[in-house]
Amino acid sequence: MGNPCCEEMGVSILNSWWGLVCGARDKRLVDRGNNNKLGIMRVPETLVWAAFLIQKVVGEYGMAHFSDMDKGKGKDYCIFFNSQWARLPQDLNKASRLQIYDLTTSVLCSASDVPEGGFPNRIPMVMRGNCTFYEKVRLAQINGAKGLLIVSKDRLTPPAGNKTQYEEIDIPVALLSYSDMLDISKTFGKGRLVAMYAPNEPVLDYNMVIIFLMAVGTVAVGGYWAGSRDSKKRYMKHKRDDGAEKQDEEIVDVTPIMICVFVVMCCSMLVLLYFFYDYLAIWVIAIFCVASSVGLYSCLWPFVRRLPFCKCRIPENNLPYLHKRPQIRMLLLSALCIGVSITWMVFRNEDQWAWVLQDALGIAFCLYMLKTVRLPTFKACTLLLVVLFVYDVFFVFITPLFTKSGESIMVEVAAGPSDSSHHEKLPMVLKVPRLNSSPLALCDRPFSLLGFGDVLVPGLLVVYCHRFDILTQTSRIYFVACTIAYGIGLLITFVALAMMQMGQPALLYLVPCTLLTSLTVALWRRELTQFWTGSGFVVNTSLI
Repeated sequence: MGNPCCEEMGVSILNSWWGLVCGARDKRLVDRGNNNKLGIMRVPETLVWAAFLIQKVVGEYGMAHFSDMDKGKGKDYCIFFNSQWARLPQDLNKASRLQIYDLTTSVLCSASDVPEGGFPNRIPMVMRGNCTFYEKVRLAQINGAKGLLIVSKDRLTPPAGNKTQYEEIDIPVALLSYSDMLDISKTFGKGRLVAMYAPNEPVLDYNMVIIFLMAVGTVAVGGYWAGSRDSKKRYMKHKRDDGAEKQDEEIVDVTPIMICVFVVMCCSMLVLLYFFYDYLAIWVIAIFCVASSVGLYSCLWPFVRRLPFCKCRIPENNLPYLHKRPQIRMLLLSALCIGVSITWMVFRNEDQWAWVLQDALGIAFCLYMLKTVRLPTFKACTLLLVVLFVYDVFFVFITPLFTKSGESIMVEVAAGPSDSSHHEKLPMVLKVPRLNSSPLALCDRPFSLLGFGDVLVPGLLVVYCHRFDILTQTSRIYFVACTIAYGIGLLITFVALAMMQMGQPALLYLVPCTLLTSLTVALWRRELTQFWTGSGFVVNTSLI
C-alpha cells in the first residue's frame, strides 16, 4: 500500500465496532400498547385482563392503493390497521376501489364535523385529533362510509377498541402517516380512489440470493486473496520494489488478550449505541467513511499499479503524508476513494440507489480487514468465534428480557430505534432492498440486512484455513471446505429466519458450521495438532 498511515488509522479506529452487528436483521414488528389502567384485582383476573388488553391493540401493516379515477396506474402507501374492526382482503383485485372524501381539515370527533349528505359509499380521510378511534369510526359508519383513514403526525399506533365496539363496527379503519397524506395530495387529483388491502408476507424475499452471493463471495475472495498474498510474501521475501511499489502492508496478528479486549469494546459500544443512539450514530457514519475509503484504496491499488501511466512523483515538500513523494496515480486513487465515501455520506438516505454504494464500500472494508487482521492459530480462531457466538446469541435472544420494549438490543441498534429523532441507520451492514411487494417492505423494513460481523468473523477462519493449506500444500482443501461450510451456515440462517419470522443471530449457525467443518478436515487428515497450533507460521513468517 502507498499510504500505510491511513491503513493504521483505519485499523485502529474500526476494530472497536466492526463486529457489532453479527446477525441477519430482518424482523416482523408487532406493536403493543395499553391505554387503560388496571385496578387492584386478584391475580387470575389480572392475567386475563392483561391478555385481553394486549390482544385488542395488536396492529397489522397493510397497503392503501391510491389512483386517479380516470387512470389505472396508482401508488401504494403504508397503513396501520386493527383487523378486529374489520379485515382487509389479501388481494388488490378483490378490494373495493372507493372514492376518498378529503376531510383533513377536520378530526371527525363530533356530529358537527360531518358534512351535509355524509359519506355515501366513500372513505373519509380525517386527522387524528383527541377523541377515541371508536368515536371517529362510529360517526363515519352511521353516515354511510365504507371505511376510514385517519392521518397521524405522530408514530402510527394500532386503532384500539373493546369487544363491544368491535362487534358494532363493520368497516375497516386504518392510520396513514401525515407525510404520505401530503404526497397523496400532490400526486393525485380530487377524484382519487383508494383500495385498502393486506397481502400476506412472503416467507423469504428473493434479495436473500443477492445477500448470499455478496457474503459468500466476499469470504471466498478475501480468504483467497489474504492467503495468496501471504504465500507470495513467503516466496518473495528477499525481493523488494521501490518505495511506491513495495508489497508489504500492515498486518495485525490477533492475540487472546486482543480478542478479550475487542469483545468488551463491542459490548460496551453496542450498549452505548442502544442508550445514546442519536448522539453516536453520526460518529459511526464518519468512521465508516474513513474506513471504507482506506478499504477501497486497498482493493483498487493492486489493479491501478499495473496501469502504465501517472507514475511520476510529486515534487519534494514537507507536507504531512506527502513528504515521501507519492506517485500521482496514488493521489488520484485516494481522491477517488474519498469521493465515493463522501458521495455515499451525502446521499446515504436515498433508498433507491445509495445501498449500492454502501454495499460496495462495505465489501471493500471487509476485504481490507480480512487481508490485514490475521489469526495465527486455530486455537485463536476458536476463541474468537466462540466468544462472539455467545455475544451474538446474548444480545439477540437474552436482552429482550431486560429491555422495556421487549426488543433485542442487537436488532434495535442494527435496524435503528423506532423513536430515534434523526432516523439514521448504522452502515455496518450489507443491505439489499426487498424485491417482493409486501406491507413490511413498504412500511417498516424495506431492506434485508446482514452485519459485517457475519462476514468478517467466519472470514478470518477461512483466511487461516487458506494459509494452512499453503503451508502444508494440501490443494486448498481446508479453504474450500470452510468456504462451503460458511455458505451452508448462511442458508441455515435464512431457513431459521423464515421459520421463526424474527431477527436471527447468524453466528449461531455460522460458527458451528465453519468450526466443526475445519476441525473434521483436520481430524480426517490427522493434522489436528499442527492445525491447532499453527505450526510453521511463526518460523516462516519471521524470515520475511
